[in-house]
Amino acid sequence: MKNCLVFDLDGTLVDTAPDLMTAHNYVMKKYGYEEKPLESIRHLAGRGAAAMLIRSIDAQGNLIKKNPIDPQTHKQMTDDFISFYRKNISGHSTIRKNVISLLDWCKEKDIICAVCTNKREDLAIKLLKEINLYKYFDYVAGADTFDYRKPDPRHLTDILDILDIDKKNSIMLGDSETDANTAKAARVHFILINDGYTEQKLEDIHHDHLIEDFEVVKQIASNYLTIK
Repeated sequence: MKNCLVFDLDGTLVDTAPDLMTAHNYVMKKYGYEEKPLESIRHLAGRGAAAMLIRSIDAQGNLIKKNPIDPQTHKQMTDDFISFYRKNISGHSTIRKNVISLLDWCKEKDIICAVCTNKREDLAIKLLKEINLYKYFDYVAGADTFDYRKPDPRHLTDILDILDIDKKNSIMLGDSETDANTAKAARVHFILINDGYTEQKLEDIHHDHLIEDFEVVKQIASNYLTIK
C-alpha cells in the first residue's frame, strides 16, 4: 500500500516571498508603480505572478479602476516579472524548519512525496533544484501542468492518480486558503502551515492540523497512514 505527502511550495516548503517581492518591485519600478515592503504584500506571494501584480496595484488606491491596465501591458509586466524572477529565483529563499528532516524520513519510510503548486512548473522545478530539494519528489505539478490549478481539486487528485495513490493514503500540506480549499474539495487530509501566505485568520481556514514545525508531521502521518 503506497502512501503520499503532497506539498504546496511557496510559503510551505520554502519561504520564497523575499525573491518574489524583489521581482515584484523590479516590475513596479519599471512601469511607474509604487514599490512595496515585503510584509505589505507577503500574503500575495503564493498567488502567481499575474494575480500578484494586479492585486498589488489594485491595493494602491484602486488604481486599476481609475486607470485600467490593458491586457497587453499586464502580460508584458507578467513576462518581465517571470524573466527577472527566473534569474533570481533562489537568492534569498529559505527552506522551512525541519523540511529536510521530514523529507529524509519519508524516504526512509517509502512515503512518496509530490509538489502541487500554482507556480509555473518550470519555475518550481528550477527552484527545487537550486535549493537541493528536487531529489526528494516523485512528481511536481505546477500551475500549467494540467488545464486547471488550485483550488480546483483535480490539481491534487490528478497527482494522486498519476502516482497511483488512494486518497485515504495521502495528506496535503499547505499554507493558504487555496491549499485548504483544494484539499477539502478533494477530500484529502490537510495540514495547515502557520506563518504562510494567507489572507484569512488561521481559525477560519479549513484544516485537520495546524503546525509550525515540520518535525511533528512525522507523528501526524503515522496516525493517518499505514507506515512500516
